[in-house]
Amino acid sequence: MMARAKRGPTIDAVVIGRNEGARLVSCLQSLEGQVRRVIYVDSGSTDGSVAEAQTLGAQVIDLDLTRPFTAARARNAGLKALKADPPDYVQFIDGDCVLREGWMPRAVKFLSDNLRAAVVCGRRRERHPEASVYNTLIDHEWDTPVGEARACGGDALMRYQAVNAVNGYREDLIAGEEPELCLRLRARGWTIWRIEAEMTWHDADITRFSQWWKRSERAGHAFAEGAARFSTPQTPHWRAEVRRIWLWGVAIPLAALIGSLIHPAALLLVLVYPLQVLRLKPRLGWAGAFFNTLGKFPEAVGALRYHARRLTRRQARLIEYK
Repeated sequence: MMARAKRGPTIDAVVIGRNEGARLVSCLQSLEGQVRRVIYVDSGSTDGSVAEAQTLGAQVIDLDLTRPFTAARARNAGLKALKADPPDYVQFIDGDCVLREGWMPRAVKFLSDNLRAAVVCGRRRERHPEASVYNTLIDHEWDTPVGEARACGGDALMRYQAVNAVNGYREDLIAGEEPELCLRLRARGWTIWRIEAEMTWHDADITRFSQWWKRSERAGHAFAEGAARFSTPQTPHWRAEVRRIWLWGVAIPLAALIGSLIHPAALLLVLVYPLQVLRLKPRLGWAGAFFNTLGKFPEAVGALRYHARRLTRRQARLIEYK
């Protein structure tokens, strides 16, 4: 009797995007021949992205924008579309990214060889790090340590069974949804890995200070929400990041301002900022040290906005209860 050929693992991709234009085309083209099918979840594009995706053979899902948008909602919509014929693995990738040649075989082999691994990611790189200091800093940000990790980013190959078992992403998070997903996966005994392999090109296209500020503010919101909602003594989540935000972005400026009302010498407290830059410079370089220190201010704005919204919601519930 002839032996049946062993079936290789099935791999699908979930791509999310809005008005990515040529970047989306490059993203979808990079998946050709790498996956069984592509689900593209569009969030109200007006640049012809939907038509382009359909032309390239992707199954398109238009996200209902009468509900608040989050990337987590978009990714879950893609996951839901896979349920009728689920794959072994699902490659999540943002529409402004391009999958690197050779990534998929390396990632699939890793998950096939490591049965407790739920997620594997590799090196995401900026396509144009030279375009601005902000792009350069983001490229360094993507260079995370190789080995077992606590979390992944938006691009990663995941074991469908594991992600589906924890009901995917938490849709009410406006940022930080991947680390929160990894938190739940690790609680179930799964592991997260970063391997030494080129995974994706990313096009941040951040060339203005205002864009950098907004991105940093969003990070502060994610840190504050993650620590407030999901951190426990057993599994601390972003507590250290939040402590640094409160210290450098709130406590020191307030102490200097309030202290100056008593004696002007209190303003000398702000000298700790250039000292912090000097302390970080050997590890991060001048630009990294400067923007890491400066970034605590927009992060503080994001954290304060999260807690203001949280307080407003709590007050609304109290009024409703009364």
